[in-house]
Amino acid sequence: MPFTAGQDLGGLSADLGPIPLGRVDSAGVAWALQTLEGWDSADVRSEYTDRESDHGAWPSPVYFSSRPITITGTATAPDRATLENALEGLRAAASLTDTTLVVYELSAPKQAVVRRSGKPLFAYVTDRIATYSVMVTAADPRRYSTTLQSGTTGLPTTTGGLSLPATFPITFSATTATGVINAVNSGTFETRPILTVSGPVTAPTVSATYPDGTVKQLIYSLDLQVGDVLTFDTDGHSVMLNGSVSRRRFVTVSGGWPTIPAGSNVSYQFQSSTYNSTATLTATWRSAWM
Repeated sequence: MPFTAGQDLGGLSADLGPIPLGRVDSAGVAWALQTLEGWDSADVRSEYTDRESDHGAWPSPVYFSSRPITITGTATAPDRATLENALEGLRAAASLTDTTLVVYELSAPKQAVVRRSGKPLFAYVTDRIATYSVMVTAADPRRYSTTLQSGTTGLPTTTGGLSLPATFPITFSATTATGVINAVNSGTFETRPILTVSGPVTAPTVSATYPDGTVKQLIYSLDLQVGDVLTFDTDGHSVMLNGSVSRRRFVTVSGGWPTIPAGSNVSYQFQSSTYNSTATLTATWRSAWM
């Protein structure tokens, strides 16, 4: 039967890079998607040490492993040449470098960054139909929202306050504005933002305040000049100046790296001992699920 570009084939639907699995691509190839094994959950890493002279065992911390995903289905093309081109495209999409896999779940689409981790398998059924099986692995096991959230703020400013000479009774009406980004994670697993400070700014500090009042800080001991960009990667625990020079040794991490808990929010505050109107803090993050 003829297919229409963009047609939904029903059932599972995903994008592996540019390949629209579960739908019909622009060349008229129908990419039927049968399984997404491994998308439901990642394995865990844990150890248990038997208690001496007692029942049970002592558990170690439990962590998620990487997420291997096996993708299988059938490709149906208008002719053999189109089918061969389609399979070449799938080989390329299952890249040795980072590729985005988007899965269209009923609740909302979610994504992971994957790389090829096994040999792609293809079998011709006819000269227009072939089965495929591709294995990829997400090093980060989280399933992320496809919506990238972000917020930007300058250093806090204060307006109003006490003017001298003053007449009693004295009224204090100072107001502090900006300086804060409220980051919300609507998922079921913690997420780890990228925090970017753009200079000029004197010894910047990023403080994260949690709903229970806990505060975590990233304190940078050097100054940023005009054009300098300092990037805190709270997942990789790295600090890079202008994308190429590590500045991790100049950062004090107080209370731990400031991530965003599941189903919660964090207020990121931009601080410096000297005000500069052009300095900014930008936070980018995605809600995350297990």
